Amino acid sequence: MPEFEPVIGLEVHTQLKTETKMFCSCKTSASEAPANAFICPVCTGQPGALPTPNLRAVRLGAAAGLALGCEVSEVSVFARKNYFYPDNPKAYQISQFDKPLCENGAVELDLKDAAGGVRTKTVRVHRAHLEEDAGKSLHAIGSRQLDHTLVDFNRCGVPLLEIVSEPDLNSADEAYAYLMELKKLLQWVGVSNCDMEKGELRCDVNISLRPKGETKLGRKVEIKNLNSFKAVKDAITHEIGRQAAVLNGGGAVDQDTRLWNEKEQKTVSMRSKELAHDYRYFPEPDLSPLRISAAFKEELKKEIGELPKAKKDRFKAEYGLSSYDAGVVTGGKGLSAYFEACMSEVKRSGLAVPAKNVLNLIASEFLARLNGLKKDSVTLDPGDKELISPANLAKTAALTAAGKLSASAAKTVFAKSWETGKDPETLMGELGLAQVSDAGLIKDWAREAIAANPKAAEDFRNGNEKALGPLVGVIMKKSKGTANPAAANAAIKELLK
Repeated sequence: MPEFEPVIGLEVHTQLKTETKMFCSCKTSASEAPANAFICPVCTGQPGALPTPNLRAVRLGAAAGLALGCEVSEVSVFARKNYFYPDNPKAYQISQFDKPLCENGAVELDLKDAAGGVRTKTVRVHRAHLEEDAGKSLHAIGSRQLDHTLVDFNRCGVPLLEIVSEPDLNSADEAYAYLMELKKLLQWVGVSNCDMEKGELRCDVNISLRPKGETKLGRKVEIKNLNSFKAVKDAITHEIGRQAAVLNGGGAVDQDTRLWNEKEQKTVSMRSKELAHDYRYFPEPDLSPLRISAAFKEELKKEIGELPKAKKDRFKAEYGLSSYDAGVVTGGKGLSAYFEACMSEVKRSGLAVPAKNVLNLIASEFLARLNGLKKDSVTLDPGDKELISPANLAKTAALTAAGKLSASAAKTVFAKSWETGKDPETLMGELGLAQVSDAGLIKDWAREAIAANPKAAEDFRNGNEKALGPLVGVIMKKSKGTANPAAANAAIKELLK
């Protein structure tokens, strides 16, 4: 049987972070509002109602384009996309067609290779264009199924940016990584919250298969109804298998639009795939072309500042971090600012602590507590009084690096400093957690550990290195976690040699 290569492109719709809709002054914060609470003649398509573009949405769309490395068009044009559906009251959607806001971008992905290393893949962004959202059809209220359909127009007219990738992805894992990177970029520049549960980020998948080594594309299938990144990954995995089975059986893949059935974990045909001419696009007669000046673009670039990739590269060069570690602290704009605040404190106070030690404390302790507070790495504020201060985190890392605190004791000091705001060195003294490196005292504890665990001692003498663990554990217990682990290891090895 021939081996097939998946060819995947994604269409991502992200809700722009505006107070009002794309072409009217109705509120966008309607996810928990009563049905049809935020509607007007413009967004419901009443005769004579004229649209006015939301300039904030235009600004955010252009900012997203710059973050994606796109060319922001000097002139872009709104167009009518004509189709009938109950949740589309105008019978057309205002979108963009042949002259979009942004074109020709790229997103770089760091992916694991077969050897466990990291490879870089560039995914081209074909275009990013502005459009308005449709309403929401309701077929049930709670658990009660309806024998008719209700329509809520609150979402109708909400500003969206549709980001269309080139078909550069070749697996479910690559698609997942692309979505994660895209989400990070959009949140980084503040254009969208990207909350999939609220419908603020939606993804359609275009996928085809072709024999490996060929360049001609196969018939494309579009998959909709994907409400999570996991669903995207699962749907792609299933569809690759389904199309391969059709082709291996001598059949042809139908070019259709399919829905993802989460419960049954399979795609189901919805309709034949539409082509652009099916929508009869033409320029929106009620809106002038958008004109973006070079000065406006430069202003936006300054406002956006350093993007994740540039910051990641700088962290690697400036602090000697690995690509993986630099990726951890550039996972969110707020988190990267917090890390930099910690390193500024290291420099200001003359603390002798490598950046790696600071990063380890952030990755192991800080992020766990951050999640417990239901805060995120995107909106994190380094000056938030609910968090441990960057100064105290840096001091805790410095005490550990200097051998004054063991790793386990550092966790206790970190937690107490977070809760009380007290200086870590003061807490270390108050809690009696200063690391013990006294060779004589540690050797006494080692003798007691050997006497209490003769079997482990004998196993270690016979070459079982793992038997060292329980013996060191006794020393740590006797010292209440303050014994220097390296000294404890050395003492036991010396006594048992």
